[in-house]
Amino acid sequence: MFKEKLKNKTILVTGGAGFIGSNLCEYLLSQGANVRCLDNFATGHRHNIEHLLDKEEFTLIEGDIRNLETCQQACEGVDFVLHEAALGSVPRSIADPITSNEVNVGGFLNMLVAARDQEVKRFVYAASSSTYGDSESLPKIEDKIGKPLSPYAITKYVNELYADNFKRTYNLDTIGLRYFNVFGRKQDPNGAYAAVIPKFVMQFMNHEAPKINGDGTYSRDFTYIDNVVQMNMLAITTDNATALNEVYNTAVGDRTTIKSMAENLRAFLSELDPKIAEVDINYGPNRQGDVPHSLASVEKAKKNMGYQPTHRFEEGLKEAVQWYWENL
Repeated sequence: MFKEKLKNKTILVTGGAGFIGSNLCEYLLSQGANVRCLDNFATGHRHNIEHLLDKEEFTLIEGDIRNLETCQQACEGVDFVLHEAALGSVPRSIADPITSNEVNVGGFLNMLVAARDQEVKRFVYAASSSTYGDSESLPKIEDKIGKPLSPYAITKYVNELYADNFKRTYNLDTIGLRYFNVFGRKQDPNGAYAAVIPKFVMQFMNHEAPKINGDGTYSRDFTYIDNVVQMNMLAITTDNATALNEVYNTAVGDRTTIKSMAENLRAFLSELDPKIAEVDINYGPNRQGDVPHSLASVEKAKKNMGYQPTHRFEEGLKEAVQWYWENL
C-alpha cells in the first residue's frame, strides 16, 4: 500500500526497539525503506529487533534522546522521523516526574532541534490520549481537551505545543498521533509499568488472578498495533497539505470496559488452555491519575488522511493472544 512512497526513503524511528517502534521498523523495511533505529534500551528490547540487525537497510544507533549530539547524528540524511521514544506510564511519571520530563520534554525538544537542523522533511510523533485529561466529553475530539491528570499527560501536551511552535517558527512540518491504549505483538508483559493487556495475558497463562483497578467499569478505546502502524504510514506519506501540522486521534472509535476486556482475554486464552477458564478476576482500588473513560472520534484522520481501522478490538485481541501464546 505504501511501498511506492517509502521505497529507498531513509526513516528514523526513535524508540525503535520498543513495542510500537519495532513494529514500525519491521513494516517500513517490508516497504523498501532504509530504517535507522535510535534506542537506549531503557524500555525497549534488543530481542524486538534482533532479526533486523543483519539487514543492509537497517541501522541501529544505541543512544539517548537526552543527548543533542546523538539526535543530530541520528537525523543526518533522514527524510522522515517517527518519534516513538518516551518514558510511558502514568504511575511511573507520578513516582518520578523529573525523569519523565527530561525524556519526554527535553528529549523531544532535542529531536525537534535535530530534525530542524538536518532539514528533515516531516516529523511524526507519538502524542497521547492522556492529553484529554479531565475532559468528560465523549467521544474525544482533537480540539477539545481538559486539564492533564498526571505529569506524563503534561509532558505529552507540551510535545504538541512545541511541535506547533516549530512549524510557526522554523517551518518544520509535524504530525502528532494521540495514541489510545495501543496493544498487540511485542508489547512487554513484564515490569512494574507493564500495560494492562500483556500483563493480564501473562497472569492468565500462569493461572494467576489479574487485578483490575476499580470496579471494571472504566472504559478504553483499545487500539490494535496494526491500526497504529497504518496511521504512522499515512502521516509520513500523505500529500494532503491540510493534513500536516495537526494532531490526530489514533484509535478505533469503540470503547470496551476493563472488565469486558479481561473476560474476553480469559475466554480467548481458555480456548488454548481450558484451565484458564477457572481463573478468577480480582478488583482493587482505582489508580491515581487514571481517566475514567476514553473513546476517540477518528473522523478527522479519516477525512484528512484516509484512515480506515483494519482491526476492531476483538479481532486485534485474538491476534495478540495467539502471538503471546506462541512467543512467551
